[in-house]
Amino acid sequence: TLVDTEPLWLEASRTVAAAHGHHLTEAEGATVLGRTCADTAVGLARLCPKPTTVAGLETELEDTFLAAVEAGVELRPGARALLDRLEREGLPAALVSASPRRVVDTVLRTLGGEAFRTTVADGESDRSKPFPDPYLKAAARLGLPPEACLAVEDSPTGVAAAEAAGCRVLAVPSAAPIAPAPGRRVRTDLTALLREWGGEEPA
Repeated sequence: TLVDTEPLWLEASRTVAAAHGHHLTEAEGATVLGRTCADTAVGLARLCPKPTTVAGLETELEDTFLAAVEAGVELRPGARALLDRLEREGLPAALVSASPRRVVDTVLRTLGGEAFRTTVADGESDRSKPFPDPYLKAAARLGLPPEACLAVEDSPTGVAAAEAAGCRVLAVPSAAPIAPAPGRRVRTDLTALLREWGGEEPA
């Protein structure tokens, strides 16, 4: 949501699928967005004609995605200003991701982790997105009830996880559309959140 990794993840999934003899369609690609490496590996194992293992696909996905993230990621509009304001005002914030810890730590080096009191990566809760577990764990670490938290998400999978946990949601769609719903606002980018928060625009 803060950095533009969705296209990198989609391309990594396509690359791994192609290496095993399958061209990922647009509809199939939409199903990997916001999903973990493990979930995506299970799906690719069903699609790819070349013999392979789920564990092998999971490793390939993580390595391919990590290499793309290490090559450089771009902050989404408003992300830097939002993080700076959270830190300046001392508001408790957590980063909740479906990505592996190696990828999360790489992104944190770009973002700077100062704004986050805690981070939850894939594998660090009993279940990952779209289940509520990672959001429930993050809220507990912040010492807050989930209903007091605003989750900022960019994929339908992430939105499902946050809402299942009881969080309010601000959706900033990336590669897949997200419709408004009760308890859920949808905005085109993070600058809209900053404007609504008090008229502040990114520098």
